[in-house]
Amino acid sequence: MGWVGFDAGSDTRWRWGMVARTPGMWSEIRTDRLLLRRPIDADAPFVLALHSDPQAIAHNPADALRDLADAHARLATWSRHWRQGLGYWIVEETALVRTIGVCGVKAVDLHGRPSWNLLYRFLPVAWGRGYASEAARACIQVAAQVDASRPVVARIRPSNSASSRVAKAVGLVRRPDLDLDGDDGPDEIWSTAPRTGTG
Repeated sequence: MGWVGFDAGSDTRWRWGMVARTPGMWSEIRTDRLLLRRPIDADAPFVLALHSDPQAIAHNPADALRDLADAHARLATWSRHWRQGLGYWIVEETALVRTIGVCGVKAVDLHGRPSWNLLYRFLPVAWGRGYASEAARACIQVAAQVDASRPVVARIRPSNSASSRVAKAVGLVRRPDLDLDGDDGPDEIWSTAPRTGTG
């Protein structure tokens, strides 16, 4: 099962289901193998590397970045997401102390329904180790604490079978009735069941 820890300027660690409810708590999340932290300007070179890797963005070429200026602009966009409660975290592999990806949720409206949009994107060197599922589970747990009435949704290109496997592994289910067109073509929607309480 593992644990998720939240850094609020202390070393307190919270078990599953015992999560603090103040959004400022979530500057960092720790899982068994990963550290998820809010992005900073110094992450621009990594964000550029991730979003210029042909394999990492193969299914979402519209997300490609050309230079550091693009990367800083992307970071500014991610920073604005946090004003609505949550956003994306930079993911580090704690054993090797290296940055390997991005994962998180942002507030969106999907067909008029307030939702959390789940993103997970990792460098190919980190694929196949369960990191995307581990990070995504932690993000879903936090999203439920911030606003459990919003379902968590993932928009996945039909050809991206690896991303679909992650969505299924973390408890999302296919919702063909919610499918829509994205910047790179049709998106298949995976979603958690909506919840009405804060637990």
